[in-house]
Amino acid sequence: MKTVGLVSGGKDSCYAMMKCVEYGHEIVALANLMPLDDSVDELDSYMYQTVGHQIVISYAECMGLPLFRRRIHGSTKRQHLTYEETTGNEVEDMFILLSEVKRQFPSIMAVSSGAIASDYQRLRVESVCSRLGLVSLAYLWKQDQSLLLQDMIRNGIVAITIKVAAMGLKPSKHLGVKISELQQELLQLNELYGINVCGEGGEYETLTLDCPLFINAHIILDNSQVVLHSTNSIASVGILHPSAFHLEYKSPIGSISSNFENNGTASEKVGYVHEVQGDCVANYLVKCQSTDVGLHKVVENDLLISRTGGNLLSIGCWIQDSLNSEGLQEDLTSVLWKLETELQKNGFDWMDVLYIHLYISDMDKFSLANDVYLRFITEKKCNMGVPSRSTVELPLVQVGLGKAYVEVLVTNDNSKRVLHVQSISCWAPSCIGPYSQATLHKEILYMAGQLGLDPPTMMLCTGGATAEMDQALKNCEAVAKSFNCSLGSSSIIFVIYCSAALTSSERTEIQCKQEGFKECTSCGTWNSGSVIFLYVLVPNLPKRALVEIKPVLYIPNDVESFNPPELQSVRSINRLIDWGFVYSNWHDSCCQKYVVKGKLCGAVVSITNSIVTEICSESGENSSPFQHCSSEKQMGRIAKFCVYRLDRILFENNFSWGDVTILRFYFSVGLVMPINKIRHAFEQAFEGLAEIDQCLGKAKEPVFNLIPTLGSGRTSAMDDIITCELFATKI
Repeated sequence: MKTVGLVSGGKDSCYAMMKCVEYGHEIVALANLMPLDDSVDELDSYMYQTVGHQIVISYAECMGLPLFRRRIHGSTKRQHLTYEETTGNEVEDMFILLSEVKRQFPSIMAVSSGAIASDYQRLRVESVCSRLGLVSLAYLWKQDQSLLLQDMIRNGIVAITIKVAAMGLKPSKHLGVKISELQQELLQLNELYGINVCGEGGEYETLTLDCPLFINAHIILDNSQVVLHSTNSIASVGILHPSAFHLEYKSPIGSISSNFENNGTASEKVGYVHEVQGDCVANYLVKCQSTDVGLHKVVENDLLISRTGGNLLSIGCWIQDSLNSEGLQEDLTSVLWKLETELQKNGFDWMDVLYIHLYISDMDKFSLANDVYLRFITEKKCNMGVPSRSTVELPLVQVGLGKAYVEVLVTNDNSKRVLHVQSISCWAPSCIGPYSQATLHKEILYMAGQLGLDPPTMMLCTGGATAEMDQALKNCEAVAKSFNCSLGSSSIIFVIYCSAALTSSERTEIQCKQEGFKECTSCGTWNSGSVIFLYVLVPNLPKRALVEIKPVLYIPNDVESFNPPELQSVRSINRLIDWGFVYSNWHDSCCQKYVVKGKLCGAVVSITNSIVTEICSESGENSSPFQHCSSEKQMGRIAKFCVYRLDRILFENNFSWGDVTILRFYFSVGLVMPINKIRHAFEQAFEGLAEIDQCLGKAKEPVFNLIPTLGSGRTSAMDDIITCELFATKI
């Protein structure tokens, strides 16, 4: 992509541009923000480095690129971590500056910045990029600072310290010193005092005098003065004020300016500098997010709702009769409109949603689905952070569910913490749209579906299914580390979506990889069960990936003591004996469970053909393979067993149905039975249970979601008749 580089004069912004070039992007212009007064070295700003701004003007000639500069008129008016457009804020100066760059170079698609660890700066750059339709490139984000400094030096960044403000750094000794000469001392100070090796905490700032991008010349600092801002004996603060410098030209002189477009407004002169003034931008650059979602074309009576849980609940919505379906766009609009109505009816809004499962009938129309999604779920509506999301293709049309199906997990409190990194970096795949990498709510981390994407290129890694799986796990681990946990110590359940394009041998390889992972994670000290793995076979995945991982993690609050509440109803272990189920060892063989005492209970019950035989043999029914039988009575028996087995897991671990927040029944479209009959069987089972369990009561909507698949199960064979997924929490 053609890219504008945000430059401050420091080492980070220059090295970030070098990484952009390394990953195939083209730097076509530079942008810099500077103080109103040339005599001022440093502003009281959380956003911008301005020390050394007198030198930055020479970067245009050194690199042979046009440099756009703007004086900072705004101030730090909004200090919250998140940012909303605020008149008079210093961030708006960046918006005006980049607007002018985009006007003169319309083909620019991305912005490079040197953010390493500051969420405050990254979020503001991302906000400006979002408003201008640009992609944020932040290739230094979350990188190990010791290694990063080493890479900068090894790759030719020549930079000197121009400000010091940390314990162990003295203006008289350390100002004007090259970072290559200071590297070992910075590492020692990191061990002694914990300073950021790259100066991310403001410990020091730098001025780049040369780097491989300076193809025409490098900078020679002829004269400077040390200006003391503080003489504190512990950590004195000093600035190096440059008073004279010149350029030393390289031979032969190079220029890449001939690669730039010229639309009559940008000069072709090497080293062209343009100062951006004014306080407004071109009208065509300011695009308001449309809130017009159009008319929902599916009759409301055809939209069905499911509801599970209480304070934390999941709501599903789908179209009952695909005969009324007009297309993915219309169906998804109707489903999201219905969900929005349901949320508002119950005192919620999209900002209360933690997680969204987006199921669509055709992955080739993924972009169209995203366009519809954007009309409902926006950052502006979700001021506490946009929900995390997974998207897969399901065989919806084959079972009469229209072309779109959505589940949302919603809470009635504001305790969630959202990680939403939109910048492309080396850290983990970016979420450029209105969905986040992960959402933490009351010790449970709900992670977005992760593909095997190479983060800096956002391309699927090569090497097939196992390579994609490896990369997806690395991506998940990077996200987990942002919450101070890891997959190995905190995983509860992995849902592994497998594309139908996978061969049987590739599925087996994936399972072998997961079994190895499971063995490594089953020795936790605070859990009484090992990690649950659930495989789901789907027609297609985003970017035609072969595998997508959706983990849920438990991150305990060690500082909190937890007293599990008493069960709300008195229950007997034999209460379902009238259904004809007598406990047997094979009941356990079909279950996986993960329990944290008094806090959470996750379970998967796998109903294979052999389990169906056992279920039917107890009642004396036909035990032939279920795929070749469409007995409603047999399905009713299976549904009752699923509910019975889940109920027993809850009961034995001191949970009730009132604690259940997620309940899904996956079924294969290969079953010779209409979905309405399958749904009826489970509704009947829950109605029977409700007669003896006050927690359930008389439900107006189903308390479960039926998910059509090509196959599902605890193994990569994915040959279950029904797979039950349950999650309950008391947290």
